[in-house]
Amino acid sequence: MTGFGPHLMLDGYGCDKERLTDLNLIYRILEELPARIGMTKIMPPYVFKYSGLKPEEWGLSGFVLIAESHISIHTFPEKSMTSIDVFSCKAFDTEYAAEYLKSSFSMTKVDCNVFDRGTEFPQDMSDSTGLVRAQRRRVGRPAARPA
Repeated sequence: MTGFGPHLMLDGYGCDKERLTDLNLIYRILEELPARIGMTKIMPPYVFKYSGLKPEEWGLSGFVLIAESHISIHTFPEKSMTSIDVFSCKAFDTEYAAEYLKSSFSMTKVDCNVFDRGTEFPQDMSDSTGLVRAQRRRVGRPAARPA
């Protein structure tokens, strides 16, 4: 893996409204998903109700911190929509996570994107030497010679 890690961003439409309003379901998803994708939960999930400036903008939001980063869920019941992020500095099965989340909310349409975050983040400090030398060559600065 190069970079810091994968970031799964999922926007689900046509979701089951009952599921979008079920605080216990969202808590359970955040409680179970880390283990299902090989992550380490470092705190219990936190889920709360949000009331927007307009009555139709209310929803539930929840997140869980994992040792590898975080998972967040935001629901918009009046719009039958949810936005979900799963970000990790450790590789995980993004297809499995997406399918699990699609099924959990009975999504009928999905916009799903996976990005490799921090593409120049060195996973190993010995790798950083090569990255710095290559960058210096690109900008015309001589690389430091080993002592």
